[in-house]
Amino acid sequence: MKKLLFLSFLFLTCHIQAQSSDEQQLKALIQNSFDDIFSDAMLENLDKYYTEDFLLLEVGEVWGMDRIKKELSSYDLRGAERINEFEFIEVKIKGESAWIAYHNNAIFKKDGKLVGERNWLESATAIKTENGWKLDMLHSTLKTEEMD
Repeated sequence: MKKLLFLSFLFLTCHIQAQSSDEQQLKALIQNSFDDIFSDAMLENLDKYYTEDFLLLEVGEVWGMDRIKKELSSYDLRGAERINEFEFIEVKIKGESAWIAYHNNAIFKKDGKLVGERNWLESATAIKTENGWKLDMLHSTLKTEEMD
């Protein structure tokens, strides 16, 4: 009986650690994808973070990969630096898929001074691939002051 209880405890501990590890990987996926793609406009990293059929639902518009590439190609921060901060609301993992809900706050600095700020309420879905987690959908709603 003690062996059975110990094995059950060991299995549960391993399962919780795996969930926690996946959750941390998903949070890092959100942070790193925004830093590389939207702060540094690194188009070459789209495939690293997004599936081939990735969709971005951006403030009422549907953006596929071609639209994302087009928008990012013309992306101009005018010498400002974009800094992304996230407050995660919830991460749900079910097998090889997950969804993440979070607040996204981007501040823009130029010469060390704040020159702008944008806030979104966002959700994303991800799938686990042989190369780790990848985003397959992101939904972005621009927050207004009344929503804060």
